Amino acid sequence: MTAKAVLIGPPGSGKTTLGRLLAERLGVGFRDTDADVEAVAGKPVSDIFVEDGEERFRELEHQAVRRALAEHDGILSLGGGAILHEETQVLLEGQHVVYLQVGLADAVQRVGLASARPLLVLNPRSRLKALMEERRPIYERLATVTVVTDKREPEELADEIMKGLPG
Repeated sequence: MTAKAVLIGPPGSGKTTLGRLLAERLGVGFRDTDADVEAVAGKPVSDIFVEDGEERFRELEHQAVRRALAEHDGILSLGGGAILHEETQVLLEGQHVVYLQVGLADAVQRVGLASARPLLVLNPRSRLKALMEERRPIYERLATVTVVTDKREPEELADEIMKGLPG
């Protein structure tokens, strides 16, 4: 099955907000793999990291992406680090992948520094910057479309993404 679009990008890039908006405009479902992971694990992502470790979370995340790509034909939002799993990268080949690129200042403003995001607990601004730099080449390689989200409204971004969606 092929999703209408798979949204990737760092925390604060707007994947959930834009995903819901695009799904509504297209009259299709919206699915967020972080929510899928939480449903399977029976606890929030932050608790999975603390109690089970990042490696376990990444495996649950990969399974969630695999399931979602097999079952879902609407808009799919992946967790920021889902693209780190090599098998997930392979699964994204042939999908319409939209990389939501965001600058550090906008990401920090959207995520907040008192975040419950597990990878941003210690020195969140510095950690977010490092995550963004580490993941950027993968995001860019996987993307069929890149949209810069800085200082832009969701409606404007959705318009741009919709123009690039296949039939």
